[in-house]
Amino acid sequence: MVITAAMVGAETTREQTPHLPITAEEIAEDAVKCREAGAAMVHLHVRTPDGKPSQDAELFRAAIRAIRKRTDILIQTSTGGAVGMSVDERCGPLTLTGADRPDMATLTTGTVNFGPDVFWNPRPLVRDIAKRIRALGLKPEIECFDVGMIDEASILAKEGLVDLPAHYDFVLGVPGALTARVDALEFMIKSLPEGSTWTVAAVGRHQLPFVEHAAERGGNARVGLEDNIFVSKGVLAKGNWELVAEAAKRAKAKGRTLATPEEARKILRLT
Repeated sequence: MVITAAMVGAETTREQTPHLPITAEEIAEDAVKCREAGAAMVHLHVRTPDGKPSQDAELFRAAIRAIRKRTDILIQTSTGGAVGMSVDERCGPLTLTGADRPDMATLTTGTVNFGPDVFWNPRPLVRDIAKRIRALGLKPEIECFDVGMIDEASILAKEGLVDLPAHYDFVLGVPGALTARVDALEFMIKSLPEGSTWTVAAVGRHQLPFVEHAAERGGNARVGLEDNIFVSKGVLAKGNWELVAEAAKRAKAKGRTLATPEEARKILRLT
């Protein structure tokens, strides 16, 4: 089972939790602990020094270098960024090459309500990002906030922009999008192209219970401060690593073994 740590995000703030890593060194320190706790990959956003969300390539470069200096954990960069960013802003990490190139990048295949805002992903924008990911030689993780986004990825595959089987991330519980329900998860699994792999990233109080649902169904899970700041009701997680440790415990209780980064590379078919 591949556990991914969504470490920073674009919405969580230091006012909500003092344990949110912001600087490259803070992110790297937490990533090391996540690796030790059982994570094989980090899902990476970055922030400016004052905590504002950013997709600046140099901030990504600094974080990636700091992480790779200290651990072998895989690095998946976001192309979602924050609501309101332009496509060029969102694709900042896709300009990194050579030793700074990420291992994977996300690709959201549809527009969705996101709390009071709209996460805007019209078809031309999605195809633009898909082409940039492909040009960099990366495998995308298809971010699915609803079932139709799975179908859209299949259309991208017919257009030669995504290879099948692919890897999908089911983001459940975002206000305005698909709720975190077991029947919704099972329908999404049944909707996947044959041979595909999947991760579930449930939001808020659903995060850790859905680690167990994923474990029972042969899938993978994403946890972290991007989507949830509590390790139990009312108790702040001391860092992403504590959420990873709890996810690892729950996965093992369901009979799953945890993938190393090298094993995750094979499971996800990364080059």
